[in-house]
Order: sequence, then structure tokens, then C-alpha cells
Amino acid sequence: MKKIILLLITIFLVSCSAIPQTKVAGNVDLNNLQPLPTPEGYEAVPLRVAVAAVISPKGTVESYSPFLSYLEEKLNRPVELIQRRTYLEVNDLIEHGEVDIAFVCTSAYIQGHDSFGMELLVAPQVGGKTTYNSYLIVPTSSEAQSMKDLREKVFAFTDPISLSGRVYPTYILQQLGFTPEEFFARTFYTYSHDEAIRAVASGVADGAAVDSLVYEYAVARDPSLAEKVKVIHLSPDFGIPPVVVSPFTRPQVKEELQSLLLEMANDQTAQEALASIGVEQFVLIDDGAYDSVRELVGVIPTPEVQP
Repeated sequence: MKKIILLLITIFLVSCSAIPQTKVAGNVDLNNLQPLPTPEGYEAVPLRVAVAAVISPKGTVESYSPFLSYLEEKLNRPVELIQRRTYLEVNDLIEHGEVDIAFVCTSAYIQGHDSFGMELLVAPQVGGKTTYNSYLIVPTSSEAQSMKDLREKVFAFTDPISLSGRVYPTYILQQLGFTPEEFFARTFYTYSHDEAIRAVASGVADGAAVDSLVYEYAVARDPSLAEKVKVIHLSPDFGIPPVVVSPFTRPQVKEELQSLLLEMANDQTAQEALASIGVEQFVLIDDGAYDSVRELVGVIPTPEVQP
């Protein structure tokens, strides 16, 4: 019995004794967390950037290459461009955290924000504004002066949830008392705004509705388009297509990317990168800038489109 009592006292004394101190290298400031360095012998994890198909895949690569190279240099990590055919496919990537940052359509932002918490990062500023429009375009040879004149014609939509390329022109038809199926002889999707412009310029479509920013950029790069296509209707101003992040994006990464984009306007080495995507600078924007679009999207159902 004495041996058992002695053993218990020994265990108690050992458990209550001071724990040997282990030397710690450096201090951790929880208010100033820094990215962990890439372990030696391992490659840096790429920054995954998604760009919605506002322009064709080829056009996206050409336009965004200088911009992505700039990010790669400033972040000191590889940058991977990810593209998908439709806006909803890009939204799916953002929802599941499969991309770090994305350039999306305005209506795609609203759908993503309201359904799974897509977060605004910054907005591009173009022409001193953070708004854009939907242009209704027809061939220069067309006698059409408004949507009414395109009855029984062939019309090109861009994407099923595109604000400028489908939602707004469908809203115009709704005001006229028609659905696209009732009004047009035939419709089809181009899945990019530059392809919709080409469809009208080549006579494949009698009309289309396109993003004003893409149209102006396309005409600036190819002035001959202005001889083939004309604008016959201009929508009200809408909140510009924003740059967003997934709700899974770490706050530290979000802050780093936001700061980098906001500072580009003050960086002389960033001017080519900005010019390549037709942006003057990136600025902060509030979700309220998209409220008028929410009202419009709310009255126009999204169609079911076969892949």
C-alpha cells in the first residue's frame, strides 16, 4: 500500500512540474499575417483567374495576356487563365472555390451574389465611368430603326444570362408584348459579344444586342466594323461587369489582390496591362450599384438552353 501511495505522489509531482521551454524562432502577429513562403523544392501554387466569355476564347487570351503577365510578375507566382463556354459555368467555378479571382458579367454577378455569396473585389473604370450599356446593332445596310423593325428576323443573343446580350433585349420585347420565340423568325447564341458583332457584320444575323464596352473596343481595334454595323438603340446605364472572388477566397488573398488592382493606375509598368483590357483603372464599387439590374433580371426568366 505504501508503494502505491508513493507512486501516486511521484506522478502528481511530475505532472505539476514546469514544462521545459522550447525555443521559438520569431514571433507570430495574428494581426499581420503574411503568406507562407513556398517550401524549397516545391512549385508556387498558380493564381487561378477566370474570365467570362464576354469575348471569344481567342480574343480573351490575346487581350488578357499582358494583364495576366503583370499579375504574375507582381505576385511572384504563376497565373493560370481559366475559360468556360457560358457565364453559368464560370459562376460554378467561383461557387466551389475552383478559381481565385474572376471577371464576370453584371447579371452573372447578381446571380452569384444572391445565390451563393459571390463577393465584389473591384470594378473597372472606362471612360471615367463604372457603367455600361446594351447596344442594339444591325448591319449598316438594314432599314431597321428600332427593335420593332426586327420582327420575323434572325437575332443573335450572346449568353442565356447576359444582361446586355439577352436580358435587356428580351425586356424590350416584353414591353412590346412578345417573347423572343414569338417575335423573331430564329434566334441563336454566340456565347461571346465579339462573335455577335461578327454575326451581324457578316449578315448571319439581322440584329444582336451587345456589351457597349466590347463594341467600342472592337471598333477601335478594327475600324472596318463601323462600316458594316450600326447602333440603333442604347439602353439605360447599368453597373459595369465587376471583378469578383469566391466566398471561399481567404481574406488575406482577397486583400492582396484588391490592393494590387487598385494600385495599378499609379504604376507606370501597369499601363500596357490596363490598356490591353481597355480599362483606365480599377476602383471600389458598392453592391447597390447593381440594384437596377436586379429589378430587370427579376422579371426576365432564364431560358433552358441545350448544350
